[in-house]
Amino acid sequence: MRGLQISLNQTQKIRFDRALEKIESLSSKSNSNATVTVADSIPVNFEDGVLKGHGTSERDGEVVATLCGVVERVNKLVYVRTLRARYKPETGDIIVGRVIEIAPKRWRLEINYSQDAVLMLSSMNLPDGVQRRWTAVDELNMRSIFEENDIVCAEVRGFQHDGSLHLQARSQKYGKLERGQLLTVPPYLVKRRKQHFLQLEKYGIDLVLGCNGFIWVGEHVEAMDNIVKDLVSKSEQQSSVTTLNEQKHHQSPLETRQNICRTANAVRVLSALGFNISIEVITQTVELSSSLNIDIHDMLGAEFYVLVAEAEAERRSLLTKKK
Repeated sequence: MRGLQISLNQTQKIRFDRALEKIESLSSKSNSNATVTVADSIPVNFEDGVLKGHGTSERDGEVVATLCGVVERVNKLVYVRTLRARYKPETGDIIVGRVIEIAPKRWRLEINYSQDAVLMLSSMNLPDGVQRRWTAVDELNMRSIFEENDIVCAEVRGFQHDGSLHLQARSQKYGKLERGQLLTVPPYLVKRRKQHFLQLEKYGIDLVLGCNGFIWVGEHVEAMDNIVKDLVSKSEQQSSVTTLNEQKHHQSPLETRQNICRTANAVRVLSALGFNISIEVITQTVELSSSLNIDIHDMLGAEFYVLVAEAEAERRSLLTKKK
């Protein structure tokens, strides 16, 4: 919640501070043993042959923390995981990126990392779905698949021997994202989960929670509708072009666009407050705004920030009581 700049009146400030104090007290109870600050001592058993990892150091015969964060233990390794950190890619991460360059046999994507990522042409599914080798013709038609400023969802394949970060999109759920909004949040607010592709059926929208802090909120699209199956004969090519043109000029219904904006504003509020971004919290925030008949543009006002903080405090309190 550092850097949060909203003008609150006296009543709102009291309510807001009370909600934050409640959240902090609940967090301190659950993480009191694991959370450390700089120079805090970390209890370890030296007889077990402890390995000092990232964020730790030895001083006067004891292990102390050199970073603020949470103490993690993996077998004999002890390290400190920072709560606020830049995105660090891991193999299998679901990310959302923006195409910034089309190079020979590859696209370069900006993914909110210290360096750009590379999506090779060979790491893509063929547009026609046929199992064959990529040809020179496919390379010439790369711009018809992705062009500059396109928003793309992909998976981290890993680092190559030259140090570059490579992506892959070998599934129908990956690919170009259209008819929606791209949001940027601090990467540490998006925790790695089993499912990063989410659908809010009630509102007819899709969510892609990128591990790199890029979040996509857009109109729901069936995976099969995004890929043109047959591009073999000329007649089929003409019908495919017609289909692509229809998709390009497709206009989302007004209600769907409003739901996208409402959900996007919910994510913005949660990000500004420093709350973890999850489907449960997003849904709760959207339903809160709908139940109180708050206009979309009013969701970024001071009163709604206070209401979201109070709702989050209540949610965490109920979770603590259930344990």
